[in-house]
Amino acid sequence: MDARNGIGGSLSGIDLLAEIDRLRRERNAVILAHYYQKPEIQDLADFVGDSLDLSRRAAETDADVIAFCGVRFMAETAKVLSPDKTVILPDMDAGCSLEDSCPPDQFAAFRAQHPDHIALTYINCSVEVKALSDIIVTSSSAEKILSQIPKDQKIIFGPDKHLGGYINRKMGRDMLLWPGVCIVHEAFSETELLKLKAQHPQAPVAAHPECPPHVIDHADYVGSTSGILEYAKTMPGDTLIVATEPHIIHQMEKAVPHKQFIGAPGADGNCNCNICPYMALNTIEKLYVALRDLTPRIEIEEGLRLKAKASLDRMLAMASGTVGLGDLGPLKVTGD
Repeated sequence: MDARNGIGGSLSGIDLLAEIDRLRRERNAVILAHYYQKPEIQDLADFVGDSLDLSRRAAETDADVIAFCGVRFMAETAKVLSPDKTVILPDMDAGCSLEDSCPPDQFAAFRAQHPDHIALTYINCSVEVKALSDIIVTSSSAEKILSQIPKDQKIIFGPDKHLGGYINRKMGRDMLLWPGVCIVHEAFSETELLKLKAQHPQAPVAAHPECPPHVIDHADYVGSTSGILEYAKTMPGDTLIVATEPHIIHQMEKAVPHKQFIGAPGADGNCNCNICPYMALNTIEKLYVALRDLTPRIEIEEGLRLKAKASLDRMLAMASGTVGLGDLGPLKVTGD
C-alpha cells in the first residue's frame, strides 16, 4: 500500500483510462502533461506542453480541478495562477533537482549577502523561492527579459548555473550564478555525443540550455523544450540528435513521423540515465487515484502566493506576448 498517495489494495480489473475519463467529466477537471511525462500520460492529457504554458492555459479554462502530471513546482505555479481551482499532483514526491538545490532559507541568506543584486530566477524553483525573487524567467523568455535590465545592474541568477552561464556567454553579462544543476541534463556525455555525431554526421544536435557547456558547444540549436519541438518540425534533413529528456521525442514522432529522432547518450552510452526520475513517479494509476480522491492537493498560503505571483507577473509584463519566445505553447490533444 502507498498511503502517501492514497493507493491501497489492487486496481486490477479497473479500466483506468475509462475511469479517468469519467472522473475528468465528473470533477470538471483538466489534465495537464509536461513533455517529459511518459507517452501514455501525454496521450490522455487535455494539454501537453512546457510548465508555464500549461499553467496559463489551465487558468483560462472553466475547469474546477487541475490535474498536473509534472513535478511539484509546476503544480505550485498552476495554483499561483489559479487560486480558486483545486490543483492535484499524482505523486507529491515528484520534485526537481533544481528546486532541491535551492532551499528557500539558503536563497534568502544569499540574497541578504548581496543586497545590491536583483534576483532573476528560473521558474524551476519552489513557490517560496519565487516569492523571494524579483523576476521569474523561463528558458525561452530569459534573454528577452535580461535585455531590458541595465548592464550595470547586478543580478543573481538561480537555481540553474548552466542556463545562467549560457545566457551570460551569449549576452555578455556577468550574473552571479547559484550553483544548481538539473540531474537530467547534467548526465549527457560529451564523449558519447561525439561518437553519436560521428555515426550520424549530417544530423544536427538540439540541446536544452540546462545542458552543461560541453554539450551546448556541440549543439546546432539551443532552446526550450517547445522550441526544440518546433526545430524538429522545421529543420532540414530527416535525423535529429536530441539533448534533453527523451520523452519529448514522443511528440516529435507524432508531429513528423517520417523523421528520425535519437536521444543524446549519457555516460553509459544510452539515454536511459537521462529519463527524469521525478517525472517518472507519475503513473496512470496514481492519476486515477488523485482524480478519485482529489489528493495529493497543492495548498499555498495566500500571502506567499501573492508574493510568488508578483515575480511571475513581472516576467509576463517584461516578456509581453512572447512567453515563451520560440515556444508553441501547449499542444491540445483531446477535447474541442
